[in-house]
Amino acid sequence: MHEIFIKMNEFFQSMGVEGLALNSFIESFFLVPPPDFLLIAMDLANPAKALFYALICTIASAFGGVIGYGIGYWGGRPAFNWLFRKGGKEKFEAVEKLYNKYGTLAVFFSAFTPIPYKVFTIASGILSMNFFKFMLASFFGRGLRFFIVSIVLMLFGEAIKQYIELVIIAVTVIIILFFVILYKKRKSLIKQE
Repeated sequence: MHEIFIKMNEFFQSMGVEGLALNSFIESFFLVPPPDFLLIAMDLANPAKALFYALICTIASAFGGVIGYGIGYWGGRPAFNWLFRKGGKEKFEAVEKLYNKYGTLAVFFSAFTPIPYKVFTIASGILSMNFFKFMLASFFGRGLRFFIVSIVLMLFGEAIKQYIELVIIAVTVIIILFFVILYKKRKSLIKQE
């Protein structure tokens, strides 16, 4: 499988910006290498275009999410179980619990973190999540992820490359803390009323 991913990555890389867009689009609903590898390589090769590359990734990935949503909406659980043969039932149940507890934020965090976004795009369709909220969470989540990668590489270059995942995890923790504090404040305000 590792060799197949390397070949796919080489194929996308050979296409340049179009390959980056195609990789980002397909990765939102099917098993291909994450676009991060190609984005990092392109950012380091041409830092002046890093924000442009992040924008391409964001748009293509969010629109790929529409395909994932459609697969889930029209294909249902059988499509999900076929695509995620290993542990498909458990994955879906875990995603469903997150939706029930966090709603749109579950999509946002899957789009932003290393959690497989494709699992959430397809599950969103199955669970008939509000499409507008799904797209909003997808654009913001994917955009935040790709722009952080590109901005960090643009500012620090090769020296920071190996710490990209740590940067994303740190930002994720900060965002989660922000939402937890906001949630608690909101809850206390409701109790006061």
